[in-house]
Amino acid sequence: MTEQSAGHLIVESLKHHGVERVFSVPGESYLDVLDGLYNSGIENVVCRQEGGALYMAEAVGKATGRPGVAMVTRGPGASNAFVGIHLAWQDSTPLVLFVGLIPLDHRMKEAFQELDPYAWFGTQTKRVFVLDKAERASEVVAEAFFAATSGRPGPVVVGLPEDVITDMVDRPVVPRIPVTEGSVSDQELADLTHAFSTAQRPALLLGGPRWNAVASQQVTAFAEKNGIPVISDWRAADRIPGNSPVNAGELGYRRTEESVAVLKDADLLVLVGGTLSDIPTDGFTVRQEPDATNWIVNIDASLRQHSGAVTRQILASPVAFGHAVADLDLGEHPDWSSWRDPAVAAHQEVSRIPDNTGTNAEGTADMTLVMAEVLKRMPEDTQITFGSGNHTAWGHRYFPNSFYPSQFSVRNGTMGYSVPAAVALSLQDKDRFVFSIAGDGEFLMNSQELATAKQFGAHPLILVMDNSQFGTIRSHQETRYPGRISGTQLENPDFGVLGQGYGGYGARLDNNGDIERVIGEAMTAVQEDRVPAVVHVVVDRSKVMPDG
Repeated sequence: MTEQSAGHLIVESLKHHGVERVFSVPGESYLDVLDGLYNSGIENVVCRQEGGALYMAEAVGKATGRPGVAMVTRGPGASNAFVGIHLAWQDSTPLVLFVGLIPLDHRMKEAFQELDPYAWFGTQTKRVFVLDKAERASEVVAEAFFAATSGRPGPVVVGLPEDVITDMVDRPVVPRIPVTEGSVSDQELADLTHAFSTAQRPALLLGGPRWNAVASQQVTAFAEKNGIPVISDWRAADRIPGNSPVNAGELGYRRTEESVAVLKDADLLVLVGGTLSDIPTDGFTVRQEPDATNWIVNIDASLRQHSGAVTRQILASPVAFGHAVADLDLGEHPDWSSWRDPAVAAHQEVSRIPDNTGTNAEGTADMTLVMAEVLKRMPEDTQITFGSGNHTAWGHRYFPNSFYPSQFSVRNGTMGYSVPAAVALSLQDKDRFVFSIAGDGEFLMNSQELATAKQFGAHPLILVMDNSQFGTIRSHQETRYPGRISGTQLENPDFGVLGQGYGGYGARLDNNGDIERVIGEAMTAVQEDRVPAVVHVVVDRSKVMPDG
């Protein structure tokens, strides 16, 4: 063992855990860790605001199933980072945040930028650590990564007092702590097979964390082989391909009536990975009957966030469940086609780009036609990001989600996610096409991370849908306070010029006649010139959602 500082040992431990990049905003409180990153082989992606850094780390956690890593300083830095912690908590995303802290001797004196990490983060994290002993540096990293990934994943915060991380230690790197996937026993599989064999209206509901591409393929194959309708949780539509013959739709806002009927009327509902939370159950009002038959396949023994009956829990991740059912043939069972097909047909219809999108106001472009042009040109392995707002409906409805993971969004409703997430995914695989749909209000919450994209070689396509308002809140106002619009109107800059200012491609799109040219130029910039592209799509203010 070579003696080194605790800060350098932390970096060595991150390498041992397979961390390829961290997302940071620098601060004097963790200078020794920054020094450890120098020539470490770990890319330090320096972001322009801590919220953007946390969104990037969260997107990496969603993409890989391994903790995304962010680093910020105390006080204001930690404050800005909290939005990403809340996202990772509600979205069950593995994430480890390192926060620089004041020296030990300065505690409890309201020193410059002092905070209590336990009080600040304790309710929204799986664990909070403070490295009070330099000798525990590698051990704390291992425990933090284990906590972030085991059971129901989530965020973990590690506080780093600036004096402790400079202490010299001669401790080894602590190995990874393995995380179990759980399992499906032979008896559980036999009982589940029997439950399907007697069901008249079975369904699978897919969602939650702990998926990978293989699990998605295995569960899809099981459902297709046996003709079981599959509904998806809100913002979990990529667990099954959009064009699967058993895909019965997503239970988000603007769901089809047929998808809701599957949730309501199933006499056997098998939830894989997720729970019955407030969104699929329409505010805890759907499928709340105490005698509903709900089998829940979930590695979280506490079933946090679940509401409604629990008939049986199988303590297994989607990975373990996919392995168990990969070759499972249910044999003789009732004909489920008349139960399945109406919801599948409704999902296919609502996912189809309409032949006629109607007319739009002069000086605007039709967002549906813009989306159609991107879909026509994009590669099959494209990933999409979007945050919160009515603009997300175009991604929900029309993006094909042909593989896992392809859909990146937020279940906690945070705004400002679309751009940082797209930057992170583009850095994760620089040969992949990544595009984002951002609302005009959302875009300006983190558009500065386009500077990060240009600096580090990310090149996503960003469509900014400009209706000069916070559209979702405006819609709520129209419903509850008709004719009294307050606090939701915006005056925007030219987003295309802003994209150019950041060193990428930028264009304003305000008529349908230019859609083919502008989208073609933007995708050339992204795919060949490898620079980020911003397309400012000026839309008809009255069209807050796709038609139909």
